[in-house]
Amino acid sequence: MVALRVLLAGGGTAGHTSPLLATAGAVRRLAPDAEITALGTPRGLEVTLVPQAGYPLELVPAVPLPRSLGADLLKVPGKLAGTVKATGEVFDRVRPDVVVGFGGYVSVPAYLVARKRKVPIVVHEQNALPGVANKLGARFTQQVFTSFPETPLVHSRYIGLPMREQIAHLDREAERARARAEFGLDPDRPTLLVTGGSQGARRINQAVSGAADELAAAGIQVLHAAGRVEEAQVERAPGEPPYVTLPFIERIDLAYAAADAIVCRSGANTVAEVAAVGLPAVFVPLPIGNGEQALNAHPVVGAGGGILVEDAALTPEWVATAVVSLLRDSARLERMSAAASDLMPRDADDVLAREILAAAGSEAGQG
Repeated sequence: MVALRVLLAGGGTAGHTSPLLATAGAVRRLAPDAEITALGTPRGLEVTLVPQAGYPLELVPAVPLPRSLGADLLKVPGKLAGTVKATGEVFDRVRPDVVVGFGGYVSVPAYLVARKRKVPIVVHEQNALPGVANKLGARFTQQVFTSFPETPLVHSRYIGLPMREQIAHLDREAERARARAEFGLDPDRPTLLVTGGSQGARRINQAVSGAADELAAAGIQVLHAAGRVEEAQVERAPGEPPYVTLPFIERIDLAYAAADAIVCRSGANTVAEVAAVGLPAVFVPLPIGNGEQALNAHPVVGAGGGILVEDAALTPEWVATAVVSLLRDSARLERMSAAASDLMPRDADDVLAREILAAAGSEAGQG
């Protein structure tokens, strides 16, 4: 019997690659013999992350996309026929039974080739505001799934965002002591986690490190993933609460467990993960693009699980007042945690994997 063949298209950023890998893992759990291949571009994080996870990666040239559906998008296949041709050659080698798109440059040629060859298409959109690639893909299939409940995408069904098992199954309270020890933190102090994403965020770095004295005076310790550590170097005297600055945190699940609250951007992965694990959040949306980061945060903020502050408003003075006040109010933190954790599903990877297998006609998807 021929094994099921699945082609997962997505990449460029962690926002596309992380749910792709989480979904691949879920497909492999449900159908251990499935042949899973990722489709990406040479310029994205998938070049590193997909091989590390043990999956074959096929690369095609990046397809520049216009900001909206329209005449410019219809010109994309003609302008970049080479990319569509290269994607067709990948299909010839992989012979997929189903194509799953997560958005980004590489999804457009995957959707176009799949439609032409009548290969079933499944679409997953990470952001509350859908990108143009998935707007296109959603027109080709009824199998469209979203991370957020109000995403305006045709045919869509809200299932949440596929996330790594160690995050989806994280028990923050049970892991707290081990997590704080892992990062050299005090076991009992209020703990603030700070991250601007894999590359860091200067505004967040400078605002929080600029309030280091006020945080220390309030007894608050900080775990700060800065990207560029020189932007958030803080010296603490012996006996003062730790301020731990790292370029990147590989075990972000342990960082979530160590923290009582987080200051972060509001990319789809971050919003879904911190809500799912019940970590109270101060969301600082990236002030560029189409405003999708602010929209990502709205469901969690509206439910009471987070606070939204504009990038320009995040100053050391704001951190010294608002964030210090939050970390010192344990009852408020508990209410925010409960509100967030009731909002975001933790099983989106398994739900999406079953839909993928069903779309491909696999018996594993019918059980």
